Amino acid sequence: MVKKNSVTPLRLFPLKNDFVFKLVFGDKRRVDLLTAFLQAVLDLPAEEYKKVTIVDPNVKKEYNKDKAGILDVKIHTTSGNVVDVEIQVEPDAPLEKRILFYQAKMLTEQIGEGNDYDVIKPVISVVITDFHLIANSKAYHHRFRFYDAKNKVELTNVQEINTLELTKLPKKSDETDLFDWMMLIRAKSEEEYDMLAEKKPVFKKVVAVVKKLSADEEARMEYDKHELWRMDYAATMRNAARKGMARGRARGLEEGLAKGLAEGLAEGEAKGEAKKARETAAAMKTKGFSLADIADITGLTKKEIEKL
Repeated sequence: MVKKNSVTPLRLFPLKNDFVFKLVFGDKRRVDLLTAFLQAVLDLPAEEYKKVTIVDPNVKKEYNKDKAGILDVKIHTTSGNVVDVEIQVEPDAPLEKRILFYQAKMLTEQIGEGNDYDVIKPVISVVITDFHLIANSKAYHHRFRFYDAKNKVELTNVQEINTLELTKLPKKSDETDLFDWMMLIRAKSEEEYDMLAEKKPVFKKVVAVVKKLSADEEARMEYDKHELWRMDYAATMRNAARKGMARGRARGLEEGLAKGLAEGLAEGEAKGEAKKARETAAAMKTKGFSLADIADITGLTKKEIEKL
């Protein structure tokens, strides 16, 4: 009996992967998709989206030894606001500092020699994580600015950081466009993609692009290479963390043993000296030394000597 050939179902790329997100939303031919997403996240006037330009995502160096970074997607809005979007799947301890570093770069690269500070346009970051980032808050979207909470006044809007945490999405929809976008980015299966594609025409476009890219052999090879690199990097970080914890425990054990030994020796030495003092006092007492002399020599009290 000959078995029929079964067709392996196409494994669709996940949008929450930074490589895939950049392929879908970082392409200048699909700027409308990125614009629709940003409109759901940011609190900007509609006119800012009339001309959205995807630019070089590299954060430029100022000096040869300066650190550089690469943003997943970087754009300019109509008035020149700089917006960057980044996705982080694995926990990254210094992520907040890295985002601030990128923002500082995007601010300083706007100023040329002889320019005044008034040429600076606001820089806005959108950071999507697949892990909890903001402690002590159940909200999945936060918008951070320079704001005095006590006096309820904002210093400036020149810097803004939006955090979107996929792991904090509520089970029930909050009836916002942003919630639907987050569900689309978090989608894992073709069924999930197809269901969400029916919600909005722009989602149907996004899903169509994901399916096309997923079927592209060259894109699949690049994706697989990127995933291997990401898994290797994550494993390296986990191993480094485990080794650090092991060293810390070992160091703590060594310090504990050393401290215990020192305390034991001190206690033993003290007990030995006390015993020797009592023996000396007893011998002096039998030879007729006065209590005052015995106490002066041994350090014992008169009551302690009388009991011997």
